[in-house]
Amino acid sequence: MDEVDVQMEAEVHPTEDVNKVKRAIENVFGAVEFELKPSDGKDILVARAKGTSGLMRFQSLLRQERILDAARAVLMEGLSKGSVTFFLNKQVAYVERVSFSKPAAESPLGPIKVLVKCERPRELIDWIAPKTA
Repeated sequence: MDEVDVQMEAEVHPTEDVNKVKRAIENVFGAVEFELKPSDGKDILVARAKGTSGLMRFQSLLRQERILDAARAVLMEGLSKGSVTFFLNKQVAYVERVSFSKPAAESPLGPIKVLVKCERPRELIDWIAPKTA
């Protein structure tokens, strides 16, 4: 598969523990590199992973939870030239589960934004969440 670059972003609210937000991301994506960036008076936690290994845990959770069809639909919705964007519920990720979210207003603590860049994103979606029917 092509070179894959995975970036996750989550706003860290003043009431949140940054380590818990890190753990939420790691629970879904495994070992990643973190960077905390200040932005407009709040902190944004940015995590990065290279290659499909950064998506193995996510792929495994989708199978474990038996949500391949729902995941595929969400991933296809976020498909654009050279990338796939989707959002995950931060609190659900903390308990090692996958729940897709909208960009805002669905969770009081905000979502985890995931941006996956690669040359052939449709093939990547087929690998992450293949058609089941």
